Amino acid sequence: MEIEENGFVFSDDKNKIDPIAIHHYLSTQSYWAKDIPIEIVKTSIENSLCFGIYKDSKQVGFARWITDKATFGYLADVYVDEAYRGQGLSKKLMSLMLFHKDLQGLRRYMLATLDAHGLYAQFGFKAVEHPERIMGIAISNPYQKQD
Repeated sequence: MEIEENGFVFSDDKNKIDPIAIHHYLSTQSYWAKDIPIEIVKTSIENSLCFGIYKDSKQVGFARWITDKATFGYLADVYVDEAYRGQGLSKKLMSLMLFHKDLQGLRRYMLATLDAHGLYAQFGFKAVEHPERIMGIAISNPYQKQD
């Protein structure tokens, strides 16, 4: 899948992905993956359905789905470089991803966000029903060096 619009390319081609740019954003600017090692970023890309946003072949946005392509998908590591925000790129990326052939017919789509509830609500995401049924193990600051 590849679409060009207003000088931006949206693609699921992993050959276009710049793991160094993604690592830089995640490790220095994200609140969820601060200090993440590049090896972990590369492994996460290899094992996910990935989407990039590119301007003049430069990676300016990214998102990945952790999915079995049959029943479940978890959206992770979504970002648009700060210099390119406010242009509707996140909305365009979301609309393209949700129509991707490998994300059709799943029974559950999930994500976690601190501050983008309004964006995701536009695409049908809402607080989970019966949150008491959902469990997890969360490791705070797993990539930060311990003193």
